[in-house]
Amino acid sequence: MEEVLVAAVAFVGTHFLLSHPLRAPLVRRIGEGGFLGLYSLVAVVTLGWLVVAYRAAPAATPLWPVGDGLWAIASAVMLVASVLFMGSLVRNPALPDPTGRTKPVPDASGVYAITRHPMMWAFALWGASHILVYPDPSNVVLAGAIMVLALVGAHLQDRKKARLQPDFWPEWERRTSYLPFARIAAGRARIGKLGGHALGGGIVLWLAATWAHIPLAGWAAGIWRWIN
Repeated sequence: MEEVLVAAVAFVGTHFLLSHPLRAPLVRRIGEGGFLGLYSLVAVVTLGWLVVAYRAAPAATPLWPVGDGLWAIASAVMLVASVLFMGSLVRNPALPDPTGRTKPVPDASGVYAITRHPMMWAFALWGASHILVYPDPSNVVLAGAIMVLALVGAHLQDRKKARLQPDFWPEWERRTSYLPFARIAAGRARIGKLGGHALGGGIVLWLAATWAHIPLAGWAAGIWRWIN
């Protein structure tokens, strides 16, 4: 358990350090290509350490009992996460743009009317749902690390993007919200059409990912828990 915690801190901490305060000085010293190589190496090593430590950790007493009610909640949360993730793959201003061209700020629609960070919130919801139905202490640390990396990373991304894209990101922030459904609740945005890539793709991803728990983990998740 202790090694899982240390590995999680190393994985999350090095990501934040390299992505933000250390990025500029390292790029000046070793160049963009060298930095990307170093970043990738550190990410692979620390993630590998976390996975190995997690698998080696002995099973512990669950922190709370898990029944069908929690499974139903977690399954619904994972469906929302799947829709957010698939929606984030199209027209996402947060993703790197190789062209570097300045684009007009779009109106928030689809998953971006829900949150400007649909991919990050998808990862966070993944972590929350897995903690909910598998409250093993080591799993809480692992999934919690993913949640911290996603949600704190999204906040830091806002700060960096506002600095690097002053003509785009502040206005995009004004039209969207960090917290899911915040602008919708305030009456300043509407979900509208999510699109087939988000809704249809999200359902397919959810069905496939939850089914994969059967051969990979040995237990059913999602609707397969009640079908099989």
